[in-house]
Amino acid sequence: MIAQIICTFGGIGHLRPAPGTWGSLAALPVAWGIAVQAGFWGLVFAILVVGLAGYGAILSYAPPGQDVDRSEIVIDEVIGQWIALLPVVYGANAAGAPLLALLPGWIAAFVLFRLFDITKPGPVGWADRRKDAAGVMLDDVIAGVFAALGVLLLAALYHGVGA
Repeated sequence: MIAQIICTFGGIGHLRPAPGTWGSLAALPVAWGIAVQAGFWGLVFAILVVGLAGYGAILSYAPPGQDVDRSEIVIDEVIGQWIALLPVVYGANAAGAPLLALLPGWIAAFVLFRLFDITKPGPVGWADRRKDAAGVMLDDVIAGVFAALGVLLLAALYHGVGA
């Protein structure tokens, strides 16, 4: 029961259509709450703790020999989305700005993460093809890193860094 709650992020993974998108959307206000209460390092800590809990929950919820990449498992999207948001939260904290002052960054992080998670380029696809609990988590971690790098690039272009 606990594993199912963790894997589905409190049941969000049962929403249709596109449970992964629902999981990513649900991750946004939770990330905001964590960042407001605990800042950038609190979000990093949450990624580590929830990521490990998610991995363990996947192992329990979908044991070896069963389909470990069930559509209702969205804890991986939550972790990937939080990783994509790291540059936004860091930037807001560094500037002393309210988190929502960087709303375009939140939108970019969401859109880029969903793009990389759905299209699965390069190492994202490699991790997805593993078909084990590590692969379920890893493809979204990598997609989150790609999205975070994209957010940094867009921010640099917007703010004229290096110009």
